[in-house]
Amino acid sequence: MIVGRSAEQSRINRLVAEAKGGRSRSLVLRGEAGIGKTALLDYAESVAGGMRVLRVVGIESEAEVAYAALQLMFMRDLHLLDMLPGAQAEALRAAFGASSAPVERMLPGAAALSLLSELAGERPLLCLLDDAQWFDRSSIEALLFAVRRLHADPVATIFAARDGDPGFPAPGVESLTVPRLAAADAARLATAGAALPGEVIDRILAESGGNPLAIVELAAHAAAAPAVPAPVAPLPAAGRLDEHFRRQVRALGEPAMTVLLLAAADHGSALSTLMAAAAEFGGDAGDFEPAERSRLVHVSADGVTFRHPLIRVAAYQEAPFARRVAAHRALARVLTDPREADRRAWHLAAAAGGPDDAAADGLEQVAQRATGRGAVAAAACALARAAQLTGAPAVRGRRLVAAARAAYDAGQLDRAVELADAGAELADAPGEVAQAGWIRAQVAYERTSPGEAVRLALKAAAPVLTTEPDLAVSILTEATWCARDTADPALLYRCADQLRSIPQSTPQSTPQSAPQSTPPIGGLAGGLVGGLIGFADLLCGDTAAAVEPMRAAFLAARDSDGRATLQRLNAAFLGLLIGEDEPAVAMLDAHVAELRSRGELGWLPYAQEPLALAQLATGRIRDADSNVAEAMALAGELGQELEVVVLSATAAWLAAVRGDSAGAERFAAGVLDDPRRHGMAVAQATWALGLVDLMGGDPRRALDRLEAACEGPPGRDIMVRAIPDQLEAAVRAGDTTRARRFLPGLADWAAYTGSPVASALLLRCQALLGDEPAADQWFEESLAARSCGPYDQARTRLVFGEWLRRHRRRIAAKEQLLAAYRTFDRIGAHGWLPRVRAELTALGETAPGEAGSAGGLTPQELQVVRRAAQGLSNREIAAELFLSPRTVGHHLYKAYPKLGVRRRAELGQLDL
Repeated sequence: MIVGRSAEQSRINRLVAEAKGGRSRSLVLRGEAGIGKTALLDYAESVAGGMRVLRVVGIESEAEVAYAALQLMFMRDLHLLDMLPGAQAEALRAAFGASSAPVERMLPGAAALSLLSELAGERPLLCLLDDAQWFDRSSIEALLFAVRRLHADPVATIFAARDGDPGFPAPGVESLTVPRLAAADAARLATAGAALPGEVIDRILAESGGNPLAIVELAAHAAAAPAVPAPVAPLPAAGRLDEHFRRQVRALGEPAMTVLLLAAADHGSALSTLMAAAAEFGGDAGDFEPAERSRLVHVSADGVTFRHPLIRVAAYQEAPFARRVAAHRALARVLTDPREADRRAWHLAAAAGGPDDAAADGLEQVAQRATGRGAVAAAACALARAAQLTGAPAVRGRRLVAAARAAYDAGQLDRAVELADAGAELADAPGEVAQAGWIRAQVAYERTSPGEAVRLALKAAAPVLTTEPDLAVSILTEATWCARDTADPALLYRCADQLRSIPQSTPQSTPQSAPQSTPPIGGLAGGLVGGLIGFADLLCGDTAAAVEPMRAAFLAARDSDGRATLQRLNAAFLGLLIGEDEPAVAMLDAHVAELRSRGELGWLPYAQEPLALAQLATGRIRDADSNVAEAMALAGELGQELEVVVLSATAAWLAAVRGDSAGAERFAAGVLDDPRRHGMAVAQATWALGLVDLMGGDPRRALDRLEAACEGPPGRDIMVRAIPDQLEAAVRAGDTTRARRFLPGLADWAAYTGSPVASALLLRCQALLGDEPAADQWFEESLAARSCGPYDQARTRLVFGEWLRRHRRRIAAKEQLLAAYRTFDRIGAHGWLPRVRAELTALGETAPGEAGSAGGLTPQELQVVRRAAQGLSNREIAAELFLSPRTVGHHLYKAYPKLGVRRRAELGQLDL
């Protein structure tokens, strides 16, 4: 009987109806134990109608077993795995222990998304996930990733989670807290089973606090009592339901308590397993009978189900410690199937009363298997427990550091620091101490500032510069980029000094047994070190010394066929900084495609960041917009908070160029207000605001902002491309002295890189400062080079057209301005169109209408449409973008009217 839950029932009714209508919806029901969450799930199932229902209950003893909940959820549908994209199907097989292939952490989430979509293809689907706070972390990550990305599939998902520890954070999913019952509803529930004296009802209401389970249990006990309870003592449960259930367990007798203990100690086991363990205590299936009669459990061939989680807790905690240890040992002895190796190891660990190296070794093997399956949170838990059971301090330290690395990879930053600190105190190997320091640096980057991350990383790398050079290169690679993010020359110099101390021709130190999914970096390490030193030199102002080492690193990585993601991304960005624009775009585009095909979602936002910068540098505005939108959404889902901030700077620039000044200011504020002060992102966000001012006719304000953006290391990084904007703002403001301030830096970039792009931008700047006839010649030479992307070409045509109009060359001015207008419109740089229109109006001309093309599409619609135009099916597009096929179809349905097409075949004829 459900009383007093009309609001919650109404919300469930809407959720189910929307799912039946083809709109995916998800909800988390939150509340204390006994508040009625399970009853609401029962209600949802009762109103599901023709929906298929998947129902799973979280099990505390399996909260540390990787993918336990996910496997339980899909155990009857594994035959559908063959219908999933290959990498996703293999990921689920490996996650469920049916394959030994290594799994990227988030790929099972994409696979769960695809599998839910397949299941909903037969009929609408309702997923009811009870006691979600006990789901293992790997399953939680996968399921939340899936439900957040289900949009146009008939799937409704309801999680029920208890308040308190361990909690169930579910960002991006609607949450509804189930309150305690109001007095009138509580009274109705108390009298539903039997008539009770008024004074007893009053006491039940007062002592239950409105908790429905407490009301039902107190009322049942009062109805069965031979007399009215004395008013001077509390009612039997008195708000302590656990003690109430313990009394019920104790009343069963020793044989029943033993089998209940075994069931509580391993709630996921089949009845045959429990009976095999019970036999060691002289028990059998008949011992469950008293508990069944008391409605504490339900027994079937599949196992034992407790009526309420608190009964299971009571059955376990009521047993003495020695009895619990014996139960875990008995369960470990009967779990002999190799597929049960993880649970057996955890039972042995639970049975350990102190240091136990054998149990610790078993848990380390559990961690290795979990890591291979992408379940890094489970690996962290297993390694931390293994460390607790380890006798030798040095081995304990090694395991703590390994647990810290797994916790960091799982996004558990506070836990990672705690484990790293503990491990560093015990570890005796310099490499392990360095790893611990590196983890602290990585957490500092996310939590404190890039500058603090650099200082910690330099300290971590110092002891291993010559003894473990590959590790040192890995640490200092991140340190150098963190120093770049700070825009602090002093930190850049310190990184370069340590990099120079690393031997350049040291044999690879990575063990041959390293998984193929994470190959050693040694093949690129030598060139990368030189490139990083050159990068530091560039940002500190020594362009002459910087360019050739950076070029060598870029070419070495471009020509390699390795999978060292960080090194390849770094090298590609170095190529962009020396003007190798098109090769850098091609290299980054190819690597992002590789990451998609391998399902490496965790790396994808970090790879899309430099790709978007390369795309905006080459005028691919819509491509950059799509990448940034996808990367920001994915980074937010993966908890990469600082990466969202960094991407917001690029989003601000793109919004400014699109003509969305409010969006530019909003994105920029997210960067400028962030307390971690990511220096490069701040400069880029300031650049975006400067462009808003420059397009809006406020060159003086634009000049102040653009000078700030170009100051120091940022002006030698990607912001070197903002120098022409700064100079243009100064010229329009009538301040030629300030216009020339950064011109030497641009000239050095052009001279030492030999980049045609840099030369063309320099020629534009010289033309803006020059007089006839030199200015005319420089404009023409800049355009004739045809090395810049369409955006910069159009910018040159705009200022050239303005210059021609001022010099009364109307026909030539009109030609340049119309060409600029068409390009800006085609690539989506609509922020510049008002200025072009104003110039054409001054000439007495009318600007053409906006072509539109793909401009009305959302970034995700554009990604879908482009792939559809290439001939990919909805399933293939869904696999690449980590969406469901129905969501892809939904995007196409919305895109066709915007594009003026009716059929998929027409997409290939459009300029996308």
